[in-house]
Amino acid sequence: MKDIKIAMVEDDPHIRALVSQYLNQQDHLQCLILASSVEEFFETVSPKAQIDVLIQDISLPGISGLEAIHKIKNKFPNTEILMFTIHDDASRVFKALSAGASGYLLKNTKLEQIKKAIIDINNGKAAMSPSVAKKVINYFRPKPNKDVLTDKETQVVQLLADGLSYKMIADRLQIKFQTVQSHIKNIYKKLHVHSKAEVISKHLRGEL
Repeated sequence: MKDIKIAMVEDDPHIRALVSQYLNQQDHLQCLILASSVEEFFETVSPKAQIDVLIQDISLPGISGLEAIHKIKNKFPNTEILMFTIHDDASRVFKALSAGASGYLLKNTKLEQIKKAIIDINNGKAAMSPSVAKKVINYFRPKPNKDVLTDKETQVVQLLADGLSYKMIADRLQIKFQTVQSHIKNIYKKLHVHSKAEVISKHLRGEL
């Protein structure tokens, strides 16, 4: 197996030392470049350097980790970027992934899980902390359509189309007249209409 060449941009010296020392003790992992800022990383690294995976914080002095993603990918297009941060808000997660990051780990991630994430993204897989992955899944999960008519509202629309008055609908469905009015109000709101004629028209056009 070919060794994975790793760089790390992290302004906390303790975290930087802990993670890099652990990685250098693992087979086929080499943490070769350490920097406390994006600026220091660019000053240190050779333009021809081979970096397979870059571990990068978001909250950095100077250029932020999010801003740096594009800059790093421009100079090192084959480098996979693994964000390593305390921030798990959806906004930062999606900005990082959209900018080109291949993984997003929180700093409470165990060392062996960091190792696994590095190997995974080097092999073309995504790597995310469970809470981050959940946010991503929830973001792309189809949202319930709050504008869908209920069964009772659908019945009311059908009876309107059949020409029944509100009182006749109340009698047919065995509900109060005021309840029919409430259903009509909700139907108007959900369908974004303002009259019975518009409701019937949508129904006849098969738009409901």
